[in-house]
Order: sequence, then structure tokens, then C-alpha cells
Amino acid sequence: MKKSVLFLCTGNSCRSQMAEGWLRHLAGDHFDVVSAGTHPVGLNPYAVNVMSEVGVDISNHESERVDSYLNQTFHYVITVCDRVQETCPIFPGAATMLHWNFDDPAKATGTYEQRLIVFRKSRDEIADRIRRFLAEGL
Repeated sequence: MKKSVLFLCTGNSCRSQMAEGWLRHLAGDHFDVVSAGTHPVGLNPYAVNVMSEVGVDISNHESERVDSYLNQTFHYVITVCDRVQETCPIFPGAATMLHWNFDDPAKATGTYEQRLIVFRKSRDEIADRIRRFLAEGL
């Protein structure tokens, strides 16, 4: 039986989307994985770009509201920012709640290239955390 994972962030535009993409990419069909936000703002094109640089396609992902998942049961609900952890709804069916805080790359300023650098750093930090999660065999 596949384990189910919900990644939560505030905007569901970057961090949760990248986490979803990484888990799908690294774990194949071993997980059912989705992401959502408390206040979704749409998929960030910088996130799409930096993920494509490493062969992970998230271009078809959609930014969804967490409300659409409230009646579902998940093995893991993983918050990826402090702000969403403070406002996260209760998931009584979640076997395990985890919190992984990552800085928000969407707040980066500067030139296009400077912003890409920030997004690449977030992408790589999220990939490392997903790899540890898989290695822990939770």
C-alpha cells in the first residue's frame, strides 16, 4: 500500500510544490503525494525553472487550497514553513505531522539571476530533506 503525503505551505507556489515534485521524482510510485496552501497564489515560474534544471517537471502542478484535502486521510502531513504551521488546520486522520521550515524563495529580490540563485538554494535544501526522509524509512 502506498503511503500518502500532503505538503503544506502558505501560498503553495514554491516550497510545497518543489517538495511534491522531489518526492514524486525520488520515490517513484511509492507515495501518493499532493501539496496545498492555506492561501494559494499560483505556481511560481522560478520554482518551475529551477526544478526543470535538475530534470523534475512541476509545470503541470496546480496551486490548491488546503480545504480541498481536509476530509482525506494522510500518512504524513508535512508543513514546509513556519507561517503555515501556525495556521494549519487539524488533520485528525494524519498518522504523522512533520514540520520542515524552509526560507521562502519567493521573497527574493534582485535580478533574474540573483533570484534564481535563491530558488536553487531552496530547491537543493528541499531535495536534501526529502532524501533524508526517504532514508529514514518513516
